[in-house]
Amino acid sequence: MAARKSTRAKPNVSKDELLGHYKEMLLIRRFEEKAGQLYGMGLIGGFCHLYIGQEAVVVGLEAATEEGDKRVTSYRDHGHMLACGMDPKGVMAELTGREGGYSKGKGGSMHMFSKEKHFYGGHGIVGAQVPIGAGLAFSDKYKGNDRVTFTYFGDGAANQGQVYEAYNMAELWMLPVVFVIENNQYAMGTSTKRSTKSPSYWERGAAYGIPGEEVDGMDVLAVKAAGEKAVAHCRAGKGPTFSRLKPIVTAGTPCRTRQSTGPVRKFRRCVTNVIRSSRSARCC
Repeated sequence: MAARKSTRAKPNVSKDELLGHYKEMLLIRRFEEKAGQLYGMGLIGGFCHLYIGQEAVVVGLEAATEEGDKRVTSYRDHGHMLACGMDPKGVMAELTGREGGYSKGKGGSMHMFSKEKHFYGGHGIVGAQVPIGAGLAFSDKYKGNDRVTFTYFGDGAANQGQVYEAYNMAELWMLPVVFVIENNQYAMGTSTKRSTKSPSYWERGAAYGIPGEEVDGMDVLAVKAAGEKAVAHCRAGKGPTFSRLKPIVTAGTPCRTRQSTGPVRKFRRCVTNVIRSSRSARCC
């Protein structure tokens, strides 16, 4: 099936739902701002990769999940933890090396897990979480429990060899996994223009027969609609699917200049986008 870009059609949504999305995105934003402040003060050790600017991606996709669905992601993971319902106090305790953290203060930013919330990391090795996500989906396929796994990774990981092995196995065994490419346009300090000849990441699954689409990662409602379609595909036993989302990280990443993120800061803030949506006629 050929990959394609998604339309901008949005689902009808209630005011309460929009407020819920707004609160979740704002929680992530404020949490990350505080984490960045504490990191600058030396109170958070190790690495600390912030999720500022990408909130609409994980909030929109989590809105499409059901109880028991799994998620696994990369080292930029704080937002995913908060969106799936993990306690912000436990996440912050882990960041600051406290015993009350999700990994007893020993894992830090990149290594937190929650069996209760079906969150399987936080992984520091680029691309390593993708075959893990396929493995989680294989477990659900074997058990026949109608669950879906969301496997998040970035544009840098999309060029890793193990990722393509996971694509092949997922389609070969028709695994219920949604591959989510969060293309924030930089693999650490390397822009996609310098690292990737073909930036149409969502089309790469076509070689394996995996359908996919490109979605506006700054629009929480568009993300939710794409997530619902992807989940329906997986639950119907049709195998894996792709969603390529393009958010912009606007803070906490020294490789980006204010000139490059300025237009996004001014016109396309994903958190405030949902406020504008609440005033539209599509809200019921």
